[in-house]
Amino acid sequence: MIMPKVELAAGTIEYEDTGGNGPTIVFVHGLIMDGSLWRHVVADLRRDYRCVLPTLPLGAHRRAMRPEADLSMQGMAEILGEFIEALDLREITLAMSDWGGPQLLVGGARDERIARLVVCSCEAFDNVPPKGPARLLPYLARVPGGLDAALLPFRFDRLRRLPMTYGLLSKRPVPREVMDRWFTPIRDRREIRRDLRKYVRSAPQGRRDLVAAADALARFDRPALVAWASEDRMMPAEHGRRLAELLPQGRLVEIADSYTLIPEDQPAVLAAHIREFLAETQPPA
Repeated sequence: MIMPKVELAAGTIEYEDTGGNGPTIVFVHGLIMDGSLWRHVVADLRRDYRCVLPTLPLGAHRRAMRPEADLSMQGMAEILGEFIEALDLREITLAMSDWGGPQLLVGGARDERIARLVVCSCEAFDNVPPKGPARLLPYLARVPGGLDAALLPFRFDRLRRLPMTYGLLSKRPVPREVMDRWFTPIRDRREIRRDLRKYVRSAPQGRRDLVAAADALARFDRPALVAWASEDRMMPAEHGRRLAELLPQGRLVEIADSYTLIPEDQPAVLAAHIREFLAETQPPA
């Protein structure tokens, strides 16, 4: 599949864009994922909304970043912000899942481009890396060959559902072809592993940055939907409630029968909540 791309300071970012004249939603994926995480939600919304899905350098990207690129959480947020600016996207709805980095755009130089937030179960406050096996990644990344060893189980379909791999992220198995898409770049290319290593090793600073982001979120006086999985094992339920209370126009919906990846476990329910939220705050063009 040939994807459009844009050249940024850190490197080349590929993306998907459904086009159309409707209001724009920018969907952001999590660690070792790409925009296909949102495929079912986008299939529902694309007839009324323009859906833009960048592939950030979080491990599933196919184009390595420049060696000097800042790939910390703040650096990744800067890449996302520069991407939004490069495509001249305005009045966007910024939707995030699993990775909490998009929160760092709030109150920053490109804050005025964000009209509303959709915060699905994701890292927040001090939960970086999130609860569970991901907590080990910064330590493994400092050991020669440690990250390679941690990624080895993902070569085998059966091992991908273990609690120590992706089993805690979704109640339902992610289709094999989707996980192959996510893990092939990092499995086969050293420079992609280099990019991911840079990110996970910066986790302590990312935690501090996300804690500090709470001040900006408290001043985000635009609509915000917080959708949290009621059975999430990695993102604490109280974080969803805190975010909804912290955001001046925040509203909370709890989604049953789902782990962290609500777009995988309950895409129809999530799409319905997003559609209702957007219709109330800005009807489609």
